[in-house]
Amino acid sequence: MMKVLAFDTSSKALSVSILDGDDLLADITINIKKNHSVSLMPAIDFLMQSINWAPKDLDRIVVAEGPGSYTGLRVAVATAKMLAYSLKIELVGVSSLYALTAGVSDTDLVVPLMDARRNNVYIGFYENGRAIEPDHHAAFEEVLAFLKDKESVHFVGEVSAFRSQIEAALPNAQITETLPSAQAIGRLGQTLEAVNVDAFVPQYLKRVEAEENWLKTHEAGNTDNYVKRV
Repeated sequence: MMKVLAFDTSSKALSVSILDGDDLLADITINIKKNHSVSLMPAIDFLMQSINWAPKDLDRIVVAEGPGSYTGLRVAVATAKMLAYSLKIELVGVSSLYALTAGVSDTDLVVPLMDARRNNVYIGFYENGRAIEPDHHAAFEEVLAFLKDKESVHFVGEVSAFRSQIEAALPNAQITETLPSAQAIGRLGQTLEAVNVDAFVPQYLKRVEAEENWLKTHEAGNTDNYVKRV
């Protein structure tokens, strides 16, 4: 069986799990606003010590690769790469949106979402635990329009800010607020091919705001002024 450390810091919540194959040995989820760069490693150390495992016991690191918080993703991916590289073990990235679908076992179209501000979302579309569309960034009005003819839809994840819009546009849809599950990505991550640790990067799906603002005031492809300013 594969011994796996899995974690997700792509949102406000922090989730860490340790699995031995399908067996969940230790798990922690903290849903308060904290600095993940400060709290992630202590959480990992606590769980490892709780089950009397040493770092050398691990076979694979599984990390939520995005989308989500720019800072949170950088913390998670940097930590995952450091651990995989230093321990000389495998690394796998799993969608942060998939991490929000854990525990939803019905046959509906499961739609995990994360609030991307200004009525935009990071959105996924899953059936039977598999993505049927690539995760992407979208205006929430576009998501509702896309789903208007679907018979059974179940929204999960960061749904509270969008509940009234969902109920107005899709009155039959189910709505369940869920937290990310490191356990879920740890299980899925055991079935996926390991990535190149050096080349692995977060899946932001959207430029950070500072980059977008810069591009608005500069012609695409013209880097002369930028180089001069730097």
